[in-house]
Amino acid sequence: MWSVPLPLALSAEHRRTLETWTAARNTPQKVVFRSRIILLAAGGQPNRRIAHELKTSRPTVILWRNRFAAGGPVALTQDEPGRGRKPRISADQVKQIIEATLHSHPVDATHWSVRSMASAQNISPATVQRIWDAHGLQPHRTETFKLSRDKRFVEKLTDVVGLYLNPPEKALVLCFDEKSQIQALDRTQPGLPMKRGRCGTMTHDYKRHGTTTLFAALNILEGTVIGECMSRHRHQEFLKFLRKLDRETPADQALHLILDNYAAHKHDAVGRWLNKHRRFQLHYTPTSSSWLNLVERWFREITEKRIRRGSFHSVAELEQAIEEYLEHNNRQPKPFVWTASVEKILEKVGRCKSILETLH
Repeated sequence: MWSVPLPLALSAEHRRTLETWTAARNTPQKVVFRSRIILLAAGGQPNRRIAHELKTSRPTVILWRNRFAAGGPVALTQDEPGRGRKPRISADQVKQIIEATLHSHPVDATHWSVRSMASAQNISPATVQRIWDAHGLQPHRTETFKLSRDKRFVEKLTDVVGLYLNPPEKALVLCFDEKSQIQALDRTQPGLPMKRGRCGTMTHDYKRHGTTTLFAALNILEGTVIGECMSRHRHQEFLKFLRKLDRETPADQALHLILDNYAAHKHDAVGRWLNKHRRFQLHYTPTSSSWLNLVERWFREITEKRIRRGSFHSVAELEQAIEEYLEHNNRQPKPFVWTASVEKILEKVGRCKSILETLH
């Protein structure tokens, strides 16, 4: 005969918590095991039967029943101090590894690797990896950045972000830029097709057949793009594209053009043309702030989807591929939505500046 256990009170809220823990994939297995003990106990199962079903001992079942009765579901997630395997590396050594990772580098390299740090600290590479993972350290990775030194940074930032977040009525806001030096690259041999267990391939070498420049203006509300390929990107080509915008947009709407500080955009001839076409209003991004121009995000799309992995036998073939992408984009446009406020951007820039000042 199985012994009759003491009644275990289990509220509806506690039951939902335990059932959620046992069903979730990311719950630690020890918590799942303890939760099952309590759920079986709440169903009136004897301790010995619970132990037999979960392949554990009767004292273990009694232990977690008592812990739950005293502390509720939270008690199932906690271990008593001193239990578990003792750490082989002291807290001081962990701190020493972190400090070395952040503030030093090997004699023969610019950054630490798992193996070089393990050799320097006389521990295993796996231990270094666990410490780095626990503290979010990735010495092998780096990201690029540059803070703008434009004296009118805040003024220009406020102007451009204001157009994104509160575009004027009865006006078009267009993000403009040139994607220059797009190369018509032809691979020296045909690539191998993708198949199961193998990705598609292409040769590492190529033949150059010339370059082109894509002039593009992104409509921030619709996601459509007015574009044209030209052989050069001087002020003459910029004027030609402005005339194209003038022809292909409603004449009764003002045009707000967001663009960078390239010299061709500020040429005297461009200024004279703009004086005669008052519906055009130019808004310049701060220097070294191409991330503020949404058309750069669209350039990334066309590069990844149509240009980078393409093979072109001539500039004409490259330009045809770009034109086809423009047509497809405008049939199914997907606008990019700007969400960052001026305050958030300035707060982030301030943090970067404070870090740089601390380092120097």
